Amino acid sequence: MAVAIGGVPAAVAVGLAVHHDQARVVREESTDRHPVTAQLVADVPAAVGITTTRAAVAWNSDGADHLASAVVPSGQRAGTPVQIWVDDRSRVVPQPAGTGEAIAVAATAALLTVTAVPLLSMLTWKGTLHLLNRRRYAGWDAEWQQIEPQWTRRQPS
Repeated sequence: MAVAIGGVPAAVAVGLAVHHDQARVVREESTDRHPVTAQLVADVPAAVGITTTRAAVAWNSDGADHLASAVVPSGQRAGTPVQIWVDDRSRVVPQPAGTGEAIAVAATAALLTVTAVPLLSMLTWKGTLHLLNRRRYAGWDAEWQQIEPQWTRRQPS
């Protein structure tokens, strides 16, 4: 019971640490990435069950033309404007993580911790019991090897 209760503060500490780290990542990605409107270079066929696909896009920023591959909605025609995210060097990058994603990652880490602490404690306890029992059984076996010949009047083989 104490181990299960002790897992809660550990989970809170891990959750807060992960959230702090993920919030930093969100801030960094938000400052390094920005949206750009690009146009599809070719038609993107629609496929059943597929909502997005990778396709060639073109855009102009800072007076330079750029061509790259990006994830775009399926079923679009060439020339359709699509929003993509680029970094400071005009490389296509994923959309920056949001605050909700940081919270979800932190909550997952906290949940794993609150589950892992009691589990690892139980495994440690069971492993220690196993080792202690092996040692105790070996001691009993050694004692029996000494006592058995006297008790049963049988000669050791």
